[in-house]
Order: sequence, then structure tokens, then C-alpha cells
Amino acid sequence: MLLPDKAIPTDQALLAIGAQILIQLERPGSVSAVWDRLLEWRSMRGMRSALPFWWFSLALDVLYAIGVVDEHNGELVRKSRAV
Repeated sequence: MLLPDKAIPTDQALLAIGAQILIQLERPGSVSAVWDRLLEWRSMRGMRSALPFWWFSLALDVLYAIGVVDEHNGELVRKSRAV
């Protein structure tokens, strides 16, 4: 699930989806706004594989678990790196 394998293509692995979400978090947004931006971003790049919302949610869970995203005032935010 986290990494691609025989059953999960590269563009659908949770870490790949997580990286795509992080690109969308260049600016904060609500969950639905980030979801919409991600779908548009994927479409513009010709990624035709289906991305269900629950898979997007799992990728968000992974990002939160590893400490790279957080919620602030109802919006998803990308955490800055500690120097």
C-alpha cells in the first residue's frame, strides 16, 4: 500500500499520492479544496487511474503520521522543516 508493487501501480502508492498532496499544499486549503486541486493536477498530467476519496484520506493519514501535514484553523497545512 505504501510503496508500489505488483498490485499497486506507482501513481497509486500511498507515498506517491502523499507527494502529490504535498505539492497541492504549497498553499493551505480545506480537505475538499486540496482534494479538488489534486484531481485537477492529476488530470492536467494525464493520470487516468482512478483515485477514490478514501485512498486520498489514507494518504493524508500517512502524511499526518509522519509529521509533514497538520490542521490549522480548519485548513490542511504543510509543516515547515526544523533547521
